[in-house]
Amino acid sequence: MSNAGDEFSNRDADRGTDADSGVAVSEDIEYGIDEKPPLGESLVLGIQHYLTMVGANIAVPLILADAMGMLENASPSVTARFIGTFFVVSGIATLAQTTFGNRYPIVQGAPFSMLAPALAIITVVTSGGVGGGAGWQAALLQLQGAIIVAATVQVAMGYLGLVGKLRRFLSPVVIAPTIMLIGLALFNAPQITASNQSWPLLGLTLGLILLFSQYLDVKHRAFRLYPVILALVIAWVVAAALSAGGVITDAHPGYVPLGDVTDTQPLLPIYPFQWGTPQITTAFVVGMFAGVLASIVESIGDYYAVANITGSGAPSEKRINHGIGMEGLMNVFSGIMGTGGSTSYSENIGAIGLTGVASRYVVQLGAVIMIVFGFIGYFGQLVATIPDPIIGGLFIAMFAQIVAVGISNLRHVDLDSSRNTFVIGFALFVGLAIPAYMGNFESTIAFREAIDLEATLAGQPGWLEAAAQAIVDTIFIIGSTGMAVGGLAALVLDNTIPGSREERGLAHWDRITEDESEFESFWDRWLGADDNAAFDAERQD
Repeated sequence: MSNAGDEFSNRDADRGTDADSGVAVSEDIEYGIDEKPPLGESLVLGIQHYLTMVGANIAVPLILADAMGMLENASPSVTARFIGTFFVVSGIATLAQTTFGNRYPIVQGAPFSMLAPALAIITVVTSGGVGGGAGWQAALLQLQGAIIVAATVQVAMGYLGLVGKLRRFLSPVVIAPTIMLIGLALFNAPQITASNQSWPLLGLTLGLILLFSQYLDVKHRAFRLYPVILALVIAWVVAAALSAGGVITDAHPGYVPLGDVTDTQPLLPIYPFQWGTPQITTAFVVGMFAGVLASIVESIGDYYAVANITGSGAPSEKRINHGIGMEGLMNVFSGIMGTGGSTSYSENIGAIGLTGVASRYVVQLGAVIMIVFGFIGYFGQLVATIPDPIIGGLFIAMFAQIVAVGISNLRHVDLDSSRNTFVIGFALFVGLAIPAYMGNFESTIAFREAIDLEATLAGQPGWLEAAAQAIVDTIFIIGSTGMAVGGLAALVLDNTIPGSREERGLAHWDRITEDESEFESFWDRWLGADDNAAFDAERQD
């Protein structure tokens, strides 16, 4: 064991900085983006990436199902199929992004950034009925239609190059607080701060992750590569044993309902338009597009985070465009399948930092596992038995890592500059404060009522009322997303307050940003780079 640890430490010690590019090659990366670990090892690592995002990818469909009334008014098999669909879509979206999109090892999953407009749509439909129905089916069909149309605009923004144009305005002063807010935004997640929290179980999970990833990582490769899956399995077994022995009852947050595992269909029928034909309502589309914009800001932050944590150059404009364009396509696909959207997941970026495994191949195998398990009802139910305290311990380790990644970007900027410290501090503060304020309102409907929008617009033309509602809804949705608020605040201030390129970190950033030619898209690799270059040149002309 000690020999393996010595070899592992020596290998890390050989890594440092690439003198030609100036890019810091992370000494903590065990497998780089283009490396392929052995198949057996890759499968276990892929499952680990999958498990890091399980909590969020189950939370979103459960929140939607509860809001729609699916949990009360539909059979358990319908809810199981709804959750299974999220995993199938996540797996396919991950394969598409890692193969044809930005090609970063980022898992795709159900977005929290699109949850606010989704809940607003559900509230309107289930309370009064839109398009002839008020049940969960009607709400889901309206949600699907809004996602499909809003995501179509996202596809155009990505592949027409509109999003990538933002890169020239993004300095480390903007990116650092945006990435930090990705992690800080979940400090008050219910899996962490619930009033009835099981701190012993949460502490066990977090303690095991820290033990394996930080203290025992030099003792054996297994501790370095598998800290998350080892901690999760051990904590789950402890909770399951205590539940089976009656020590933990079903009223306890750490209870594992083992009897629920077999209470579903063995195989779930998942297919396009399984809930019916999507319905399109203009007001809902506008509200959902606000969620899409927030998702775009978050995804750009994720791209920079994964590049930084793997020691890669900052993403080029071309890579950003392909990533956002593919996210848009997968959002359209998610609408067709009947879920709540798809976006890049920060959870597995934190896992990369803890495990040092940044292999695209590993993430792709994890995606295949997601697809297969999405069709197996028993597995979905088994995953659903993981108690919230275990997920909470996982969240603390994952998102703390992402906060640290954001902080590390500040090494490029002049921290003796008062303008830099003001922009960074201001962005972090408003990125936490404004979403906390928006948290006082359950939905966009409640926010409209709070500002008395209906009375203010009384007697005004219908088009003006619709436009005002769209603006207010957009403010609420973006204001509820910490990284969107902080990122936009930093973007405006950093590009309007005078400061030199050296001071803002742009001079150094230019040296480490990958060249446009370094990113090879699907079209470059399979249809010919020369033809694609000619197309790009023609488009620019």
